[in-house]
Amino acid sequence: MSKPTQTLAWRNLLRESEGFKTPDFRLEDLFAGDNNRFDRFSISTDHLLLDYSKNYLTEQSFKLLIDLATECKLPTSIAAMFSGDKINYSENRAALHVALRDPDSDLSEVGETLNKISGLVEALHDGNFKGHGGTQITDVVNIGIGGSNLGPVLLCEAFADFVNEIPHVHFVSNIDPSHLRSTLSSLNPASTLFIIASKSFTTIETQQNAEMARLWLLNHLPDERALSAHFIAITENVQAAQEFGISTDNLFPIWDWVGGRYSLWSAVGLPIAIAIGMKNFRELLAGAHSMDQHFQRTALHENMPVIMGLLTVLYTGFFNSHSTAIVPYSQRLKLLPTYLQQLHMESLGKSVDVTGGPVSTNTGEIIWGTAGTDAQHSYFQLLHQGTRFIPIDFIAVAKPMFNKEQEQHQYLLANCFGQSLSLMRGHTDSEAPHKNVPGNKPCNTLVLEELSPYNLGSLIALYEHKVFVQSAIWNINPFDQWGVEFGKNVAQEVFDSLSKNPVTIDFDASTNGLIRFIKKWNN
Repeated sequence: MSKPTQTLAWRNLLRESEGFKTPDFRLEDLFAGDNNRFDRFSISTDHLLLDYSKNYLTEQSFKLLIDLATECKLPTSIAAMFSGDKINYSENRAALHVALRDPDSDLSEVGETLNKISGLVEALHDGNFKGHGGTQITDVVNIGIGGSNLGPVLLCEAFADFVNEIPHVHFVSNIDPSHLRSTLSSLNPASTLFIIASKSFTTIETQQNAEMARLWLLNHLPDERALSAHFIAITENVQAAQEFGISTDNLFPIWDWVGGRYSLWSAVGLPIAIAIGMKNFRELLAGAHSMDQHFQRTALHENMPVIMGLLTVLYTGFFNSHSTAIVPYSQRLKLLPTYLQQLHMESLGKSVDVTGGPVSTNTGEIIWGTAGTDAQHSYFQLLHQGTRFIPIDFIAVAKPMFNKEQEQHQYLLANCFGQSLSLMRGHTDSEAPHKNVPGNKPCNTLVLEELSPYNLGSLIALYEHKVFVQSAIWNINPFDQWGVEFGKNVAQEVFDSLSKNPVTIDFDASTNGLIRFIKKWNN
């Protein structure tokens, strides 16, 4: 595929976008006299609405974005992913996370693993999975980081009201020893089960925490043979897990065609299933699969992930946008921006295209945000009156969790929709310029009918496919993360210098100085 900037559609978009940059352009004017704008620039499924009408779009610019997708062969890229082609070019792998939620998948290992998860969840809930000595497991501690942590934490937080009392699920990710220590402080070793979630089984943060958990158990259990009843591993590296002491029965697979940030649908989602139950976990998968079908089968101009991805391409490429705020107006989705931050920034933070040449336009954006309405009292001032061009995704839930909360929930929705309106419309005060709010800030508004596993599964899959659309237009690989790997290797070199005494320190002056101060203050 050629570079996107070499397409006819890109050149036409360059000209078309100039009309949105004139001093007299007003986003709200696009609605004037056009009562059908919402209908033309919104899409709904049974449980999810995307309103993208408050964007820099006319019929012509929308057509040009679809032309860009066509010229960049987006339909071919979509077909290649679903067909299992090796689209992770740098690692020569497929990217088949969609198969994990496909009930008709040809991959037998997917169904077998799901059944194994179901069996373990049932045993834990029934009290039949016991620790050494026959004690019922009351607490499960998931040890993992990145994709092995963010998705499960998000889902367990979102559905805390669905959570089973026993076993209670905890999460440890940070190598900072206080994270594990504080988690274990109130737990009983005899009734605690650890899940080590690590595709490679070599991730340093996870390995260090797993070793500390092992020592904690050994201080309370009779011998090492007792440990096998208290550890489960989710990994591709079976040999390393067995060497750690994990029994074959307690091993769950993850495959090289599942990237970490796409892994919550796999056995990495085991803590989700333990927390909210297998029925709800299957609903999560079903919701994601419904979005997969929408993405695969729907025409580009009616396709939610395609449109969201193209809008980001528009703003990064033609309006020099560097960041996007994602603001869920749901306290239960407070961790969603962090989850989506990894999904976007690890996938799209690339400066080389799939041919090995430099990219021809901006790629990726900084993803950030917190839950509304708290967000309005921290950074919304910058969104309203600052100088940065920052598109926003608002996310709302139509129905409250409980009917008795209807009035409060209406206030929540009023704030969400009111912010999207005021950011578009702005305000002019000729007598007090410091009160001027320029407006013209574009946004999407996504509305879930209710916050359910099915609907959240659809929403997460929507963003996964949005990221894929951007990668296809920019001609980059969204499934590797060599920058992360490089950082890990350098950290190991620094660790070696910190831990040796005497030591030859041979980095730059800044790093050398930092190491010397750490050694001085620890002596």
